Amino acid sequence: MQKKIPRRRFVAASGALGLAATAGCIGEDAEPDDDDDDDDEIGEPDPDGGEILEWDAGGQSGTYYPLSGDFKSIIESQTSHGLQVQSTGASVENVGRLERGESDFALIQNDVGYFAYNGVGIDEIDDEMTSLRAVGSLYPETIHIVADADADVESIEDLDGATVNVGDEGSGTEVNAQQILETAGVEADEQTGDFATAADQIRDGGIDAAVIVGGWPVGAVDELAETTDITLVEVPEDIRADLMDEAEWFSEDEIPGGTYEGADDDVQTVSVEAMIATHEGVDDEIVEEVTEAIFENTDDVTQKEEYIDAESAQDAIPIDFHPGAGAYFD
Repeated sequence: MQKKIPRRRFVAASGALGLAATAGCIGEDAEPDDDDDDDDEIGEPDPDGGEILEWDAGGQSGTYYPLSGDFKSIIESQTSHGLQVQSTGASVENVGRLERGESDFALIQNDVGYFAYNGVGIDEIDDEMTSLRAVGSLYPETIHIVADADADVESIEDLDGATVNVGDEGSGTEVNAQQILETAGVEADEQTGDFATAADQIRDGGIDAAVIVGGWPVGAVDELAETTDITLVEVPEDIRADLMDEAEWFSEDEIPGGTYEGADDDVQTVSVEAMIATHEGVDDEIVEEVTEAIFENTDDVTQKEEYIDAESAQDAIPIDFHPGAGAYFD
């Protein structure tokens, strides 16, 4: 369960975030993989003379997993390294695995990166994970508040007393959901579960709404909208302003009308940022090669490709860059 962070602490945290981001520039929704031999291939030689690198993604119903597949294809075609992509519980699980050296790279939310590095905000993160390093920003992860059209949830205030899936326990989605509900002064009956579970619960009438965080279109929401009438709930202007004042990792965002079947109007909301992270134990040359391969070959990306480029890759980074990534951007 995420620790409640009073607004004063959010303000202090966002100030620290700005400092961390400046220093850095100078210098999903899935069952965790049960494979117990994750470490067997980490660091083993690739037949082409490189390394087999462990890359943690997210759930197969979100954006992290297919995007990681794009990166696997790029890295294996442009470098001598192989990439082993793991489906995981996404951001919170991924930062823990990076800190323990169980993986080499991972996709995470930038706010979770901040929480992990500073050891605040999430019960599952007990200590500062100061070995975490940034590789680059990718794209906005949009906050979706999805409601059953029959649940009479038309505004964020209507979530007061409603049953709401707030994401996997300990996930970045849960953190974001609770930040939004707290800022709006809403007390919901919170349930946890991955994106696919949340979609099934809405479809079956088991919950009124769900908070889902991901680059649109999110697969689980897309599939839900094809079989069930849904409502996308707006985060109103005053709540958006409060959130962005409290925490600089939030940005204005919009889900365009027509993204999901039956949702024809633009929906105003907020987003966090997806980023690639690594840890300080990964070789500088490997990180530089991986960073260069990705950001020099963005034309080969098929997920959120309109956002991913080298020019924006240093934006919204809350932790220090890895020296290998810094060498590429310099």
